[in-house]
Amino acid sequence: MVAQRALEIMPDAQEAGRACRALLRRVVRHLAAEAGIRQFLDIGSGLPTETNVHQVAHEVDPAARVVYVDNDPSVLVHGHALLAGDGTSVLIEADIRSPETILGHAVVRERLDFTQPIGLLLFSVLHHLNDAEDPGAIAATLRDALPSGSHLAIIHFWDPAEEHPETSATVRDAERVFNESLGTGRWRRRAEIEAFFGDFELIEPGLVPLAEWRPDGEAVAEQKDSYHTMLAGVARKR
Repeated sequence: MVAQRALEIMPDAQEAGRACRALLRRVVRHLAAEAGIRQFLDIGSGLPTETNVHQVAHEVDPAARVVYVDNDPSVLVHGHALLAGDGTSVLIEADIRSPETILGHAVVRERLDFTQPIGLLLFSVLHHLNDAEDPGAIAATLRDALPSGSHLAIIHFWDPAEEHPETSATVRDAERVFNESLGTGRWRRRAEIEAFFGDFELIEPGLVPLAEWRPDGEAVAEQKDSYHTMLAGVARKR
């Protein structure tokens, strides 16, 4: 019943999921190959899938380090199994609602060098925080801990408002139904999502639908209903 309701809200949920994974691959590849990032902090990493951050980063540099963060028991079980024997990548249990706990975690401090640029990945996690949980302050705490040259990448549910008014009306209804029956979800407007980047400099092409962020010819699932309901962007700390 829950799965059926979810498909009613976002009929192309599977396509959206594949588009998110394709975006992850492009972002991590860019950060590793072009921005020279060699360490990543992936918060709200989710269940391991066919391509994960460390696998993409290792295509560029097998020594690249990754710390995954999640608080879902299923993610923790599967993640630990996936990373067994991998000396460069690790998964810790923590919640984005406590950013200081993440930043001060012994494993994070051991694995990541906060004097060197870090790739902070917040993919599809901030939109699960409601406004009362102050996601802006959480994002700011994480940003402030990063050294110069670091990058922040975000995927977030989008309410396109006046840019696409018909879609906006649909997502407002979807947000209500989603939060009543499926968990948590907040479709924010462009300016609200941009605020999560603070004073970091958005790199080209800016904050855009997933398929528009530096397409590289890789086959990407065709989004229809979700095309104008999700935005992605990457920004650099000066």
